[in-house]
Amino acid sequence: MKKSIYFVAFLSLVLASTNSYSQQKPATKHNILFILVDDLGYEDLSVMGSKFYETPNIDVIAKSGTIFTNGYATCSVCSPSRASILNGQFTARHGLTMYDGAKSGQEWKKLNRHTKLLPPEYKHHLDQKDVTLPEVLKDNGYKTFFAGKWHLGSAAEKSLPTDHGFDINKGGYEKGSPSGGGYFAPYNNPYLTDYNDQKGMPLSTRLANETASFIEKNKDTAFLAYLSFYAVHSPIQTTKAKWEKYRAKAEKMGIADKGFKMEQELPARKFQDNPVYAGLIEQVDDAVGIVLETLKKNGLDKNTIIVFTSDNGGVTSGDNFSTSQLTVRGGKGYQWEGGIRVPYFIYVPWLQQNGTRIDEMASGADFFPTLLDLANIPLQPQHHADGVSLKPLLTGGKIAERPLFWHYPHYGNQGGKPVTIMRKKNWKLIHYWEDNHQELYDLSTDLEEKSDLASKNKKKLAEMNKELMDWLASMHTEYATVDPLWDEAAWKKRLEDNKNKLMPKLEAQRKQMLSPDWKPNEDWWGSESNAQKK
Repeated sequence: MKKSIYFVAFLSLVLASTNSYSQQKPATKHNILFILVDDLGYEDLSVMGSKFYETPNIDVIAKSGTIFTNGYATCSVCSPSRASILNGQFTARHGLTMYDGAKSGQEWKKLNRHTKLLPPEYKHHLDQKDVTLPEVLKDNGYKTFFAGKWHLGSAAEKSLPTDHGFDINKGGYEKGSPSGGGYFAPYNNPYLTDYNDQKGMPLSTRLANETASFIEKNKDTAFLAYLSFYAVHSPIQTTKAKWEKYRAKAEKMGIADKGFKMEQELPARKFQDNPVYAGLIEQVDDAVGIVLETLKKNGLDKNTIIVFTSDNGGVTSGDNFSTSQLTVRGGKGYQWEGGIRVPYFIYVPWLQQNGTRIDEMASGADFFPTLLDLANIPLQPQHHADGVSLKPLLTGGKIAERPLFWHYPHYGNQGGKPVTIMRKKNWKLIHYWEDNHQELYDLSTDLEEKSDLASKNKKKLAEMNKELMDWLASMHTEYATVDPLWDEAAWKKRLEDNKNKLMPKLEAQRKQMLSPDWKPNEDWWGSESNAQKK
């Protein structure tokens, strides 16, 4: 812990001095470190407003770079938005509209969700015809490296990281969570070797070590290091020491008697008070510190662009009901801001940024052209068709006004419904495919999306609806269909069970986790199997 604190202070001084560095571009090619955290919410970082979670290393990136306050993932669940980062396209265009492995059509009914619509079929892996960011960088002399969660296809589908432009893959395959061995070694990951002397090592630490090793071996070559954490996706796990730290912090801040409220279908967590989730976030932050320290140690800090973001909102409902978003509604899987708005930071060493906050909308599809532009590589709009370069904003200029679109014709495990969304300036339109009703929000005055203005501003609604439907027609995308055998009574029964059975169960689990004598198992998910007790 002391090492992490000392490093943050040291790195802050280093980055501060770097920001006074001339804004003229270095003569050499610029390295790129892309950090992607899974399921990290918009306000799950201390720099973004959390008083409970502690993220000093990540905060340094934000405070030294640019914070896009209206930064968005292109989907409220993982695989679609991960594809968009790599190919610069919205989900309706690239066709991977749901996470890889989700059921559709009649198969969906086997899950007994009793929904009115049947989700459509979708692409299950990143399309080989899509040109990706690492492929373009590789063609321009970059060494490309991937570590962590992939979830965009399998070896059988010829859709691993190494099939889409990455020279090296450490730990990426078709799985969307560390289901094989959890967050502590042995990981049982076919693309990540288990070593006896690393038993109990946090997975995030291992991925950071692999990334650091790659950087050191390629410090004399331009590189893309893409660090894609499995954390903070469920199953959430941490060490006893970190749980104790955050349990005590929750107690000091005051533990509310009730921790959940009902959203439309599922309970939602009301507070940031989950000590296991907080510990998992801190493990990610520790891991980020390892990589940042490696850049400095190897003299690469002045020539490495750093991106930090998440693939979707934090999990307030479903999965492990892990977190709460403070000023936005919903979370992962939902159509509201909590599902799609994410931390979005870009640090460019030769620019004077100093934590500048930019309110212009930014999308996950924008990373592809932005990084090409910053690396002085010609843009390829025929490939990153929906992304635009944010470089003008980073250098004090402007970009053309444009709308953002989201197409999600599925039901989320977290309570979200089949929708298509459009945001233009401060206005947000949500079209619900179950009954074709629409919601209209002015996000400049209603970030929590409490006041639906659809009936009060019919002119704006009609204007945006036409633009949304015209865009959809141009995409030739798939839609959910009505289930002719829909059992409305069974659906209502499920909602009642969520309220009367699931919510009391979650309340009991929360109280247990916050109890001083709580213990998940004998060795804390394996974290104590080899004296790894940090």
